[in-house]
Amino acid sequence: MQTTNQTTNNSLSFLDNVYGFLREADGTYSAKNISETDVLKMANLIAAQKINNRVCIDSPKKATELIQFKMGKPEHEVFACLFLDTKHNVIAYETLFYGTVDGASVYPRQVVKRALANNAAACIIAHNHPSGDPEPSHADKALTERLKEALALIDVRILDHMVVGHTTYSFAENNLL
Repeated sequence: MQTTNQTTNNSLSFLDNVYGFLREADGTYSAKNISETDVLKMANLIAAQKINNRVCIDSPKKATELIQFKMGKPEHEVFACLFLDTKHNVIAYETLFYGTVDGASVYPRQVVKRALANNAAACIIAHNHPSGDPEPSHADKALTERLKEALALIDVRILDHMVVGHTTYSFAENNLL
C-alpha cells in the first residue's frame, strides 16, 4: 500500500516525464524544450500538491497568492471558497459558482452545504471581477453579510472575502468583516 506522499511523488514523477520537467533532490526543477502550457500544468500540479499537504494559511499574503493562482484570470465571474480547519490549514479550494462578465449568482445554502461536506471550521471566500477593478460593489458587501450570517449558524467563520482583479481587495484588511 502506498502512502499519500508516495502517491504524490509518483504522480509528480509521472508528470515530470510527461511535461519534460526533471525534479532535483533539493526540490528544484529543471526543464528542456517545454511549452508555456506545460509550465502552467506543472504549476497547477504543484499547487494542488501543496493544498493536499494541508498548507497553513497564516498570513493574508499566503491566502492572496493561493487564491490568485487557483482562480487564474477567467473571462467571466467565478466564486470560490478556500475551506480551512481549526488551525487554518487548507482542506480544499472549490469553485462553487460561475457567472457572466459582470456577475455571478451565489447561493448561501450551497456554500453552507460545501462547508459542512468539507468539515470546515473557517473559510476564505473569493470572487473575481473580470473588468480588473477589485473594488467591491454594494452587492459584494451585502453577499458577504448574508454568507457570514448563514455560516455562523454552523460555526464556520469567514476570515476574509477577496475580490480578484488587476490587484486583490481584501475585506479583512479593509475592516469590512
